[in-house]
Amino acid sequence: MVRKLRLKDLAERVGCSESMLSKVENDQVRPSLKILHRIAAELNTSIGALFSGADDRNKVVMRRSERPVIRTNVIGRPGAAGVRLECLVPDPENRLLYGSIHVVEPGGGSEGAIEHQGEEIGYVLEGELDLTVDSETFHLFPGDSFFFDSSLPHGYRNPGQLTAKVIWINTPPTF
Repeated sequence: MVRKLRLKDLAERVGCSESMLSKVENDQVRPSLKILHRIAAELNTSIGALFSGADDRNKVVMRRSERPVIRTNVIGRPGAAGVRLECLVPDPENRLLYGSIHVVEPGGGSEGAIEHQGEEIGYVLEGELDLTVDSETFHLFPGDSFFFDSSLPHGYRNPGQLTAKVIWINTPPTF
């Protein structure tokens, strides 16, 4: 049980099977970003907190080699690369904001719309990104930035042939 929820109850609330949650817990499968968001929301935490270590609490500097990395797959294509989140904030639980580098492989993305409290800002470092906010899609290139209210349905996808890298900051932390 996690936060007084049985795995079966969490699976029902998140919209996946108990078996899938067990595999996620045992690092046997990588869920989509959308499923990770649902899990974190149901557990009243952030995605980063699910993957960070307790020793990160008082860190001021995160070296590249020390950053927790969260990996997702593209739904329906288990071997296909999706999104890799490189956490920039040590121990994101109980913080006001969260930052990560989203590394989005060609064809990868959020796998649907996400909605939650807060605000988000991002800056495209490399590649291309289709960002959809409230049914409007924006095609972004290196040097482009964005800002939106997180309560609006939003998602993204890399339509290009090269890996995209985006610095992504949101508050409160949901990643």
